[in-house]
Amino acid sequence: MIRIHKMIATSLGIGYIGKGGGTVAAAVAALCWYLVLADSHIPAYGPVLFTVIITLLGVWSGNIVEPYWGKDDKKVVIDEVAGMCVSLLFLPVNVKYVLTGLVLFRFFDILKPLGIRRTEALPGGWGVMVDDVIAGIYANLVLQLIFYFNLL
Repeated sequence: MIRIHKMIATSLGIGYIGKGGGTVAAAVAALCWYLVLADSHIPAYGPVLFTVIITLLGVWSGNIVEPYWGKDDKKVVIDEVAGMCVSLLFLPVNVKYVLTGLVLFRFFDILKPLGIRRTEALPGGWGVMVDDVIAGIYANLVLQLIFYFNLL
């Protein structure tokens, strides 16, 4: 069972890349989001449901792998996938928004402003996932403003 959780936590092995694995995981998530959703007729609840499932899987797997790898190990990149998905919810699926979302998400995820860093202290998988989900929310809010004011 631990192997399954390691595969989930590393986003099918992306986390084993080492340095830069989080950026690669976010970029792969953005690319998949674009390829699956651009010009699709998937109902709006589909991406929301997917994002919730990825987030809950991340919490679960984060709890399982933490005793083996330690607190928020760099191999765990499912949090970047979840945060990237959050950053793109309820927005047009085109190259401009997906790439801008990727840049904004990584900005908020790396710098961790506005109280994001404090959430890393949450226990287990919650501490792994919540900071990236909040970074995704901040990125999404900026993207919503960009969309509202038609800045892209």
